[in-house]
Amino acid sequence: MEVNYHDYLQLDKILNSQFPESDKHNTPAHDEMLFIIIHQAYELWFKQLHHEVDSVIDIMAAPSLNDNSPQLQTVVHRLNRVVTILRVLVHQIDIMESMTPMDFLDFRDRLRPASGFQSWQFKELEAKLGLKFEHRHGKEYYTSQLKEEHVSIIKKAEGKKALLDLVNGWLERMPFFREQENWKGFEVHTALGDVDPFWTEYRFQYQQSLAEAERGNVEAFDRVFLETITPLEGEARNLSADASRSALFIMLYRGYPMLQVPFELLNALLEIDEQLSSWRYRHMNMVHRMIGMRIGTGGSSGKDYLKAAADKHYIFKEVAQLNSFLIERRKLPILPPAVEKRLGFMG
Repeated sequence: MEVNYHDYLQLDKILNSQFPESDKHNTPAHDEMLFIIIHQAYELWFKQLHHEVDSVIDIMAAPSLNDNSPQLQTVVHRLNRVVTILRVLVHQIDIMESMTPMDFLDFRDRLRPASGFQSWQFKELEAKLGLKFEHRHGKEYYTSQLKEEHVSIIKKAEGKKALLDLVNGWLERMPFFREQENWKGFEVHTALGDVDPFWTEYRFQYQQSLAEAERGNVEAFDRVFLETITPLEGEARNLSADASRSALFIMLYRGYPMLQVPFELLNALLEIDEQLSSWRYRHMNMVHRMIGMRIGTGGSSGKDYLKAAADKHYIFKEVAQLNSFLIERRKLPILPPAVEKRLGFMG
């Protein structure tokens, strides 16, 4: 049987799935159709984001992942697609903002208590990426308006290993510092207890690069990478010291062939956080423009709730914070020949 465009895309279902509340009450509001279609488009894109993230999680969950393999390149490719889709979600707000506050008021009260706060797909996506329940803003009621079956879906996602957890495990498996024979003859300025030679020397170079006002950063370095200082009260880290060292090493020496794709993966995670943040702030500003200081249709505090969530919901912030510990290229420790060989394509 030949495939028909209309039937293949199920256009009968899609094009007949818009039912404005204002029409039901015989109070037609022209812009409600736009409002419905934009949100339906958001949910379709969320479905595609789940499709991409699920596939990445399946690959990253493998017991071992070759950093010079097509699989890792596939992970980077699909994460970059996630970034591109998120950019589209941000730009859709431009279309939404063609609707004026008065246009919105024509149908807004008909929507109560429906709200974007009830988008279970978005909450599930955050959980799959690595936003922990304990780190959510308003966690005491973030599922209070959802249907039971949707709460179950989110809780199931929260109970599984998220992308952030799998990235931590992948970074911990980096072999270069476990193979001590690669570092024979590596010279350091000053010894540092049981710390391996590279990080002893890197800590020294980092300390020398700091301005007087940044001297406290050395304690942060020891806390994040060496775990020789007690964590700050209330601090919960998702990247272990091993994983943090590996991620920083990738950032420092990304010019070597073996580290180029791993660096692209880390960079894609930062892009995802940046686009999610852009979407949240654009959404917040749009809400403020549309309803000012009024509460949302779902009962939230409107702009104030969105701002608090936007400020708090950075999923890969520990990767971004590693940039605080970079030094200039010219000051980087020179790697031993054995390590350089491993970092080449023929290593």
